[in-house]
Amino acid sequence: MTAPGGRRNGSSFGVLLRRRGFRTLLAGQTISSLGDWTGTVAFMALVLDRSGSSTAVGGILALRLLPGAVGGPLAARAASRWDRRRTMVSMDLTRAGMVALVPLVEQLWWIYLWAFCLEVASLVFLPARDASIADLVEPEDLPLANGLVLGTSYGTIPLGAALFATVAALPASDVLGRTYALVFLVDAASFLWSAALVARLTHLARAAGTRGGGGAAAGELRFRAAFRIPLVQAVMPATVAVAGGLGALFSLGIVFVREVLGATDTEFGVLIALFGIGAVTGLQLLRTAGDLDGLAATRAGLVVLGAVVAGFSLAPAVWIAYLGAVAFGAAATWTLASGMGTLQSRLEGAERVLAFSAFHVVVRLALALSAIGAGLAGELLGDVRWPILGTLEPARVVLLCSGTLVVLSAGRVRGHEPAAGEEPA
Repeated sequence: MTAPGGRRNGSSFGVLLRRRGFRTLLAGQTISSLGDWTGTVAFMALVLDRSGSSTAVGGILALRLLPGAVGGPLAARAASRWDRRRTMVSMDLTRAGMVALVPLVEQLWWIYLWAFCLEVASLVFLPARDASIADLVEPEDLPLANGLVLGTSYGTIPLGAALFATVAALPASDVLGRTYALVFLVDAASFLWSAALVARLTHLARAAGTRGGGGAAAGELRFRAAFRIPLVQAVMPATVAVAGGLGALFSLGIVFVREVLGATDTEFGVLIALFGIGAVTGLQLLRTAGDLDGLAATRAGLVVLGAVVAGFSLAPAVWIAYLGAVAFGAAATWTLASGMGTLQSRLEGAERVLAFSAFHVVVRLALALSAIGAGLAGELLGDVRWPILGTLEPARVVLLCSGTLVVLSAGRVRGHEPAAGEEPA
């Protein structure tokens, strides 16, 4: 099978969007992601209203860390019993019901309960979605297809925040006196819409059983089996490194830009927007790249990503940080999309779903832990004097070390000997 990167004279957005199945999946993901981010903002606003505590709001975000131990095994069980379409439709319907229940009780424990359950359901949905992309597009189009799906997942964040503000401002936003009830109903409707679209993908292959190589024994579909698949072992260091770099940058980015570079809130907003422009640039690079081996592309992306974070940490002025933001967005998109394409093109059936179960759990754990760790390190460290570089502020030190670790992690992304039935890397 052709490794991700090879294309027919350059893959294109038009070619992908002419594929009805992928177009349907992408439309559903765009709508549900928009609703999901709208609901996420509503969760935080509702907790703040009920508690008046920013720490309690942080608890909602901390729930991104906890469900990994539950969601991974559930995804493995779903992989052995349900086809991908059924898994996605079931989780969309489940999430719609959960979101609709949130406004019924306004106590904090109730809000936290459904925030936790929603994340578990998402950790079952996402592996089935990502494993299905390879059945909807040609192998040479996988990196670009992954980039587009990632774009719907994260590019809708500002749109979701804007939709929340719009709906919350409507006179009828508090349905039956329940705070933000209309916002949560909009979120629930987005999941129902996604379920209706995914239900049309009747040709998706059944995900029961393991097929092809990869190291998981037939019938063994426990979550931990994913980490014994050689290809997962090869890609996982890149996954951890990218998520770790993102977590550190998101945790300390605002401190670095405001306190170290002396930027205004408007300049910080421009910086965030440039991450999105960088992601689009990464998609364009994937579209025009030549015949690249998937793991080689992932390694190269890691080296660039780490170098960008390290260089970003030493930026003397905000305009240089702007360039770093574009480069970071491009490198992160390239690295994640090429790594996902490698898993999709070389694994099949339930092993592919298991691999993406591990992928999404590890991304969330690494993102949360690195964000917490970077924040604590920034608080505890003082200024540090480095040879040649001189005295560096804590935020610079943490980001520089983070970038260096990402570069070093590229050496851990290695190929593996193909198992029986698997084509060489």
